[in-house]
Amino acid sequence: MISGLRHRPCEPFNLRETSEEQLMNLTILGCRSGMPADGQAGSGYLVSLGPDAAPTRLLLDCGPGVATALSRVGTPEMLDAVVITHVHLDHCYDLLPVGKTLLSANLRYPTAGSPPQADVRISRIPLYVPVGSAERFERLAEIFPVVTMPALDRAFELAFDVREYAPGARFAVGGAEIRLELLKHAVPNCGVRVETPEGILVYTGDTGRTAALDDLAAGTDLLLAECTLDEPDSGPHGHLCAEDAAEVAMSAGAGQLVLTHFVSADTSWLEKSRRRAAARFGGPVHIATPFAKFPV
Repeated sequence: MISGLRHRPCEPFNLRETSEEQLMNLTILGCRSGMPADGQAGSGYLVSLGPDAAPTRLLLDCGPGVATALSRVGTPEMLDAVVITHVHLDHCYDLLPVGKTLLSANLRYPTAGSPPQADVRISRIPLYVPVGSAERFERLAEIFPVVTMPALDRAFELAFDVREYAPGARFAVGGAEIRLELLKHAVPNCGVRVETPEGILVYTGDTGRTAALDDLAAGTDLLLAECTLDEPDSGPHGHLCAEDAAEVAMSAGAGQLVLTHFVSADTSWLEKSRRRAAARFGGPVHIATPFAKFPV
């Protein structure tokens, strides 16, 4: 473990009173399951809260390619928090380049006679990761050492404020309450509920059909649901198909359903998935595409 790294517990939620209108928007950064393909990044979703003049920005998952996609809409410095649903690399691998990007902007290039820069003083971004996973990210950073700029090897100490969470955790990001509930997947995966007085967004991460998801999604305005499979999953891995996602949306009384986490970019396959979901859920059904924006 890197010396000095602090893992802080999640802070309890206390909704702040505010006179400003709290708005919420979802921007798709990546929507592919497994590895990025067809020019599309892995899982990554940017949630903007509050007025356009001073939004709070929350990144849900950070799979391969998300660092590049994020650079198209802004910079990592704009993030107020990052939440990782589970530790499969298609949901978290780009945390390292995002962290190194944050550090790089504040590093001097090494010159003859100057000591290696081992520290950087920046505002660290809260990074919420499943309990027990922080050390794994530290090891990831150590795999690619930069001996002339050792600060770059400390992304999860200097760029992020790493906070391990347990299922059931609740905390605040800006004016929103974040709730994390354990769902059904091959490794522990927590779905995310983002709630403000003006809107609710629920994101599944990766999960099979489970009553815990119905409870988490209840009353949501937008359900962002994985749609990996063609058929319901009866095995141990845990994924949803279009009909599963639609049934969750219907049970929750969701305002709209956004399908994501696709194995293909083929438009006919995607449209077939959308139609299958729409046949069971009476509300609007959308297909996540890179940089699509959905108001909540």
